[in-house]
Amino acid sequence: MSLSFRQRLTSFDLVLSGLVLVLVVIGLAVLMSATGPVAFQRYADSLFFVKRQLLQGVLFGSFFFFLFAFIDYRIWKRFAFPLFVTSIVLLLLPYIPGIGVEVGGSHSWAAFGSLRFQPSEIVKLTFLIYLAAWFSSRTPERMRDWHEIVPFVGSLGIICLMLVLQPDTGTMAVVAAMALLMFVYSGAPLIFPLGMFGAGSAVIAMFIKFSPYRAARYMAFLHPELDPQGIGYHINQAILAVGSGGFLGLGFGKSRQKFLFLPEVEADSIFAVMAEELGFFLTVAVLAIFSAIVWRCFFIAGQSRDRFGSFLAVGLGSWIGVQAWMNIASMIGLMPITGVTLPFISHGGTSLAILLAAVGLVAGVSRMNRTLSL
Repeated sequence: MSLSFRQRLTSFDLVLSGLVLVLVVIGLAVLMSATGPVAFQRYADSLFFVKRQLLQGVLFGSFFFFLFAFIDYRIWKRFAFPLFVTSIVLLLLPYIPGIGVEVGGSHSWAAFGSLRFQPSEIVKLTFLIYLAAWFSSRTPERMRDWHEIVPFVGSLGIICLMLVLQPDTGTMAVVAAMALLMFVYSGAPLIFPLGMFGAGSAVIAMFIKFSPYRAARYMAFLHPELDPQGIGYHINQAILAVGSGGFLGLGFGKSRQKFLFLPEVEADSIFAVMAEELGFFLTVAVLAIFSAIVWRCFFIAGQSRDRFGSFLAVGLGSWIGVQAWMNIASMIGLMPITGVTLPFISHGGTSLAILLAAVGLVAGVSRMNRTLSL
């Protein structure tokens, strides 16, 4: 069905796009406040991180958002397997000499000249499309046969293993949780995903036991007071920042921990600075926006006219919800620090651009639902 530009606009999901827009604007404001001191120290420009976020994240992300929102999302189902192969190739890039870049002991970055990005962020989207296509081609009845889930277990295992070896345990956990929640939504008996969760937990426990830096992070989570100036420094400073905010906060721009006391203020620690400046009530309001985005994705999934679109929406909602929860939980001591960033708010051009593209894809599902009902 050929649609005019006006019809496309009137069928656009203003709720989802509006919620994301509000979160991106809040993110830019918080990023500007949180990164001023560290940006000035490193680059002699207190707006360095904000400028790069606008250029690499918002600008490119907005282009891909509208591109994905206004084309028929169903065409991506044809490219599901090539996108899975692309996911593997992307995760191999950091190991190629001259392309891979090591940052903080992690081989999760790739660079082509001045262009530097995290392939794992792109894999979240490519693997989501692959999983949505795979699940949508199988009925709930077929998902009750364990023989049918072997390809799913194999593909997820390959992606997770490659992420753990980088090592990028945080992204691995987000991808695995997204996949398992889609698995549950497919109608498979709960014994299957629960069994996979148990097996995955055992593997992670093994990695913690035999990996010194993972074991140190786990011990810092259990006993942050044992080494407050060493491995426990990050979590102690984060909790101090969150607690200092109280109910009303210290005021926008008045964080004390951002003055080079709290590590990674531009990335996974940005929530702590936000809580310190905005306080409990406004921080809860931001969390409510995250919850509304997740709810909207699930609502779109329930309204979808086809299973592929439904799984895309469930996958995105799971991705955003799990990643946000992991970041916040690590900053208040509910789980070990994994390096997972806060969606739409933390600095990261690749992350923001890919998230906006994924939101555009689900907005396209919503638009198609509205168009078909006209």
